[in-house]
Amino acid sequence: MVTKEYDTIVIGTGPGGEGAAMKLAKTGQRVAVIEAHDAVGGGCTHWGTIPSKALRHSIQMLADYRRNPLFQHTQHQVEVEFPDLLRAADDVISTQVRTRFRHYRRNRVDVIFGRARFLTPEIIEVKATAGTSEQLRGGHFVIATGSRPYHPPDLDFSHPRIRDSDSVLSLEHTPKSVTIYGAGVIGCEYASILGSLDVKVNLVNNRDRLLSYLDDEITDALSYHLRQQGVVIRNDETYERVEADDEGVVLHCCSGKKFRTEILLWANGRTGNTLDMGLEEIGLVPNGRGQLEVNASYQTAHPHIYAVGDVVGAPSLASASYDQGRFVGAHIADGSCDWSLIEEFPTGIYTVPEISSIGRTERELTAAQIPYEVAQADFKTIARAQITGHTVGMLKLLFHRETLEILGIHCFGEQAAEIVHIGQAIMSQPGECNNIRYFTETTFNYPTMAEAYRVAALNGLNRLF
Repeated sequence: MVTKEYDTIVIGTGPGGEGAAMKLAKTGQRVAVIEAHDAVGGGCTHWGTIPSKALRHSIQMLADYRRNPLFQHTQHQVEVEFPDLLRAADDVISTQVRTRFRHYRRNRVDVIFGRARFLTPEIIEVKATAGTSEQLRGGHFVIATGSRPYHPPDLDFSHPRIRDSDSVLSLEHTPKSVTIYGAGVIGCEYASILGSLDVKVNLVNNRDRLLSYLDDEITDALSYHLRQQGVVIRNDETYERVEADDEGVVLHCCSGKKFRTEILLWANGRTGNTLDMGLEEIGLVPNGRGQLEVNASYQTAHPHIYAVGDVVGAPSLASASYDQGRFVGAHIADGSCDWSLIEEFPTGIYTVPEISSIGRTERELTAAQIPYEVAQADFKTIARAQITGHTVGMLKLLFHRETLEILGIHCFGEQAAEIVHIGQAIMSQPGECNNIRYFTETTFNYPTMAEAYRVAALNGLNRLF
């Protein structure tokens, strides 16, 4: 028996689900969100973005403390372990959960805890952890269930020495050594975090260079600084098998190499959370990675069922997922959307130092035979960086030699993920408004990191004459 009916039912309370629910609630729809866990926020809040970035911030604070000459005489008094740093994230997670739950309550969105399963394309069953269940009917559905770490079938993730990016957050000690298999964003972030704690890290990459979609100069800088932190990078390696015992883990590679460490952190890919949702029974078959196929409006094969966020694949960013949710909310409410999502998303990678970029790389521009020039500012020349001690890094702008149009922005260093948005705002302007001269004709506060744009722009324009 159907107990309740809603205009739209959103499955998942991560960024994508929240964006859709809030947008729909503002239009006056009756909305419910279904959450499989015991608190709202999704994997982003509880196991992904928030805890890992809070952990990274704590690591950075510790590094700043160790480097500051004012505190040299107290360093021996401070012993910090991995669990101590993890606990620093607990308050952030709790605050995020309370804030997001309050948003649902204030906007009169029903929050229902339980696992959702489709019985028909219009009806779902929600089973609560207590064993009770109810059936809900929706005019529209938004699947925003996110993703989880990919688990190869031959690895035993119940073994305490084999971890993924979720279970590593429950480590109760600081390991002496870790092998990280997978050198994508998650792998590089954890290599940087653990390396900063003086953990011996093997970063095993199945490609020929780290994060090959980034600008080559940025990835070269990342590789250099990871090695400075003691991380050993192993490129072009593929795992064959894993042996784990009470003493440690051995990763066997196809090349014949073996890496023995205390812990193995598997960070190679993610899987969409579509298991046991009854999707196949209603004609929605996920691909091999549990992801759903959608059209340009994020509609599945059933036009009234939408999917957003990690469950549809790339770019798998919390920021993009939230915008996709809002876009879908507008599409459901109005039948169309009078605004479009941006085609290029800024990349934020929270290594130490962090990385952010948007637009084209030098490699891409060269291949396309586009005449470009490089504008660069080294952070060591920026007064604010000298004051804070974060002099490692640079801001790099790629611009058209003739039109002066900004084509790409690449930043490596502290606050890179914040700094990139200034350039993004100018790069997104239409026609002649996208011009590198904006940065030479605008007054920036001094001293700030934003001043790097002026320094870079002057550097680039000087190359033209």
